[in-house]
Amino acid sequence: MLVTETADKIKRMEIRGAGRIARAAAQALSEYAQSLPADDLDTFRDKMKEAADLLVATRPTAVSLPNAVHIVMAGLEHAQTPDSAREGVIQRAGTFIDTSRHAVEQIAQIGARHISDGDTILTHCNSEAALACIIEAHRSGKDIEVFATEVRPRNQGLVTIRTLNDAGIPTNFIVDSAVRSFINDVDLVIIGADAVTVNGAVVNKIGTSQVAHSASEARVNVIVAAETYKFAPRTIIGELIEIEERPAEEVLSMEVARSLPHVTVRNPAFDITPAEYIDIIVTEAGAIPPQMAYVIIKEYLGWGIEEFHKAFEINTRHEE
Repeated sequence: MLVTETADKIKRMEIRGAGRIARAAAQALSEYAQSLPADDLDTFRDKMKEAADLLVATRPTAVSLPNAVHIVMAGLEHAQTPDSAREGVIQRAGTFIDTSRHAVEQIAQIGARHISDGDTILTHCNSEAALACIIEAHRSGKDIEVFATEVRPRNQGLVTIRTLNDAGIPTNFIVDSAVRSFINDVDLVIIGADAVTVNGAVVNKIGTSQVAHSASEARVNVIVAAETYKFAPRTIIGELIEIEERPAEEVLSMEVARSLPHVTVRNPAFDITPAEYIDIIVTEAGAIPPQMAYVIIKEYLGWGIEEFHKAFEINTRHEE
């Protein structure tokens, strides 16, 4: 079924980027709802929940994925019949996909205004939102140049440089460890995010924190481009974002690994960049300092600490 295929593609990173992952999950749930026979409402809900859980389990760090699934599955909440439940899921999935795509366009417009004519920009990983800001600045006539990292071990930087090349933007492709060597040639760092916590810290591709630290030392501003659905509501109550650790064979072939019995390969996919290394976060709702992350969670995702207290009380009663 499409849900299983989508989950596999997300897990194998054939579908990359938090926004693309979120939209793919929403589309999979919509198509599954359309094809799912539903003799009764409870059966339909149970089947949809199984599909949702399968998708969410694929990438534990990218908060856009559970946020997207949560938004789509909310279509089941007030349904009285299988048909109304189906329609609720399809409608919310369509709205999310459309809103997500427009969010990137709005971020591009806002982010481009923070790029000056003549700027040299460093970007890390393959962020749809970050690249949209850079491409929009170029499209508006600003003369810019980009440094793009390779992004080991999966080399997402290759996707980035193809996108920049196709846009006609002069680009320098560098290994991850060369960031500090070139940071003094850079005027601005623009990166994406897989998650933004309530205190403004950013979870992004491994190596991001090193880029931001180097930029801080060199007094280079760091801009994060992130849709509002990448903000992590449960960090309000102190829940930590799980950092995904990917298979060792992405770093070393199994043959080489077997020849090194005393070596353990560690392959975290993400790291956490403290808020103090970030100057602004550009969202479709506007540009904010990282310290205002709670406002996005409260006003745009609809979660405040009081809602989490209520949810906790309900869960506690159910457990009893």
